[in-house]
Amino acid sequence: MKSRKGMVWLAVLIVLALIVFCNRGRIHFDWAVFWMQLRHISWVHIAAGIALIYATFWLRSARWSVFLSATKKVSPFVLVGPQFIGFTAVALFGRLADVIRPALVARRVQLSISSQVAVYTIERMFDLGAAALIFSGALLFAPRDLPHHEIFVRTGLVSLAGTALIAVFAVVIRVAGGAVARVAGATLGWLSKPIGESVASKIRGFRDGLDAVSSAQDFVVVSLISLAMWGMIGCAYVETLHAFVDTPELATISFSRTMLLMGASIGGSLLQLPVIGWFTQIAVTAAAMHEFYGAPIEAATACGALLLVVTFLCIIPTGLVFARINHVSLKKIADESGGVEPASTSNSDLGG
Repeated sequence: MKSRKGMVWLAVLIVLALIVFCNRGRIHFDWAVFWMQLRHISWVHIAAGIALIYATFWLRSARWSVFLSATKKVSPFVLVGPQFIGFTAVALFGRLADVIRPALVARRVQLSISSQVAVYTIERMFDLGAAALIFSGALLFAPRDLPHHEIFVRTGLVSLAGTALIAVFAVVIRVAGGAVARVAGATLGWLSKPIGESVASKIRGFRDGLDAVSSAQDFVVVSLISLAMWGMIGCAYVETLHAFVDTPELATISFSRTMLLMGASIGGSLLQLPVIGWFTQIAVTAAAMHEFYGAPIEAATACGALLLVVTFLCIIPTGLVFARINHVSLKKIADESGGVEPASTSNSDLGG
């Protein structure tokens, strides 16, 4: 198995090297300007962005405690450690390590892993819905004199429609999740039995996760927490861009205009690979800033690198400290949880 993984990584590195080599004549990048941009950033804005991201971990813990309230009363403080450690694992090992977080929560509160995977599933749906609402609302009300205004409005409408579909899907699953799982499993089973069983299992897990929202009050509380959290993540993006005081295209950007960048960043993190994924994420966000905002490629790349640190990698030191204090081996618990496959959605950001 290790040999196979090694061959996969080697193949990926070779492909990336070939892409860079074949496009070397088209790349005009001034490294001196890149480093100058990093030297002149405002660290006050960077610190504010990191503080916002760290605050979202408290909100994630509070939201998870609400999900657990129907089964067990748990203080949000108890759940902060698993959030830090879990997202640190994702940053180090890639998106597949998302399973570590529900496994750690299950161990901490002495509940089954499968029950926490169900909570994880509904958590991700609330993330998606809240992000889409903020995203679409900000884009729809973007000033008309902005460049590419039609792109902002069209993207906002698509995002709003997607949010409505998510809400309809959640209602259908809550009312008739078992029947939907059976139909989906049987239909896809004609193509592939494992795929049919996997989809049916995920639908049932989503239904079980919905059961965690046991009252209208819990739904309102969780929705407000989710909206606040993703609003703070959006503000962290704004703070990071405003740190580039020597680049007007970034230093004066508004919250609504930042939403397209956040959307591109979330899309780029869907298939997060260990370490290599860091560089692909920087490339995606840099290209978005260069295309949408007209930022120089050197400034856009420097900003992409800092966005990765602020919204994704800043958690690693704290997560490692929590792992050490709690005697948690990230690799060991990932191996122990390997048989559990949570539904995969983006979290860029740690935010996401």
